Amino acid sequence: METCPKCATPTSVIRAGMIRGKVRFHCKSCDYHFTQEHSVKTSPQKQVHTTIKDIAQLMGVSIATVSRALNNKTDISPKTRDAIQKLALELDYNPNLFAKGFQRGETKTIGVVIPNIKRPFFAGVLSGIQEVANEHGYRVMICQSNESYETEVTNIQGLLASHVDGLLISHSKETTRFNQIKNLFEKGLPMVHFDRICTEVETPKIRQEDFEGAYQLVEHLIQQGYQRIAILAGPPELLISQKRKEGYISALEKHGLPVKSEYMLHGDFSKEFALASVDAWQQLPEPPDAIFAIHYLNAVEIIQYSKELGIEIPKQLGIVGFGDEYLAEIIEPALTVFHLFPQKVGEVAASLLFDVISNKHSNQQEDVLVQGQIIIRKSSLKKV
Repeated sequence: METCPKCATPTSVIRAGMIRGKVRFHCKSCDYHFTQEHSVKTSPQKQVHTTIKDIAQLMGVSIATVSRALNNKTDISPKTRDAIQKLALELDYNPNLFAKGFQRGETKTIGVVIPNIKRPFFAGVLSGIQEVANEHGYRVMICQSNESYETEVTNIQGLLASHVDGLLISHSKETTRFNQIKNLFEKGLPMVHFDRICTEVETPKIRQEDFEGAYQLVEHLIQQGYQRIAILAGPPELLISQKRKEGYISALEKHGLPVKSEYMLHGDFSKEFALASVDAWQQLPEPPDAIFAIHYLNAVEIIQYSKELGIEIPKQLGIVGFGDEYLAEIIEPALTVFHLFPQKVGEVAASLLFDVISNKHSNQQEDVLVQGQIIIRKSSLKKV
C-alpha cells in the first residue's frame, strides 16, 4: 500500500496509470498526484518471483494486456507494449515456461535416467544428449539411479511429476522388472532406451556393438598367441553382459579354443569382485593367460592388481576391456579397448527421441546401431 507523500494518508491512494515508465498514483484525500519507482514487495521470509499479475498491478493495466505485451502482440499500442517490456526486464521477470508448455501440451523438457553419472561413458552420453537438446530448444532433467532399481523407479516418477515430454533411459544393474516402463509406453510417453536396454517393450533402442566388439577383442588376443582366455562379465541379467559373453564364446569357438566355465565369471562391476576374480583364477591348475573384462574400469583395476602380484603384462597375462576413457590410455601398460563413442550414443538417442516426440503416432519400434572401434595398446601386444 502506497502512502501519500503530501498528506501521509495511506488508505485513500489509488493507482492512476503510468507516466514516463513510472506508476502514477492519486490521493483522493488531498487530490494529489505522484509517481513512485516500481517495486515488488516480498515477504522477508521468502523471495517471491515477479509474476504477470505484479506487472499488471504496477502498470495499472489488465493481466491480459501484460500478456499480450510480453508476447509482442500488435493489438496494443507500441508505447504501452514497450513500457511493459521495460518494466518486466527491470523486475527480472521470467515467464513460467512450464505453464506455457501446458497450454501447448508440452514442457520443452526431456528426462534422462542413467545408472552412474561418475562413469565417463555416461558423462559422454549426457554431453551428446545436451548438445542435441539445445539444438531443439529443450531443457534436460538428469537423474541417477546409482545402480538401484528402487531409485530408478523413484527417478522416473519424479520426471513424470515434472511433465517431461519424453524419456531417455539406461537401466540399473538391479533392474529386472519393467512394469513401470511397459505402463508408460502403453500410455504413449515418448521413450528411447540406450546402452542397458529393455527388450520387453518395443521402444526405440540405441544399441552398441556389444557382440561384435567382444568378438574383435577376443580374436585379437587369440591372434597374439593367448590360448586360455577368461571373461569377467557383468550381472547375467544385463543384455550387454549377455551379448558380450556371446561374442567372447563365438570367437573362442571359431578359433577352436575350449570354452571353460571356470574361465567365465559374472560380477557386479565392483573393484572387489574384479580382484577376487583374479585371485580365483590364479588358484586354478591352469590360470588364464588373458582376461577380457566387459567393463574397462575392471580391466584397469586388474592391470594394477596383477602388477602388484608380480605378473608381467602382456608377457604373462594379456588384458583387454570394453569401453574407453583417458585412464585406459595412461595406465601402464596402456589398455587395449573397444571404444564405444559415448558422445555419439547420446546424440543419436536424443535425436531419435525428438523424432518420436514430433510424431507421437509413428511406429516407435526402431533399433539404431552405433558402431565402435577396437583400439590396440600395449596391454595385449604379446607379439612385438
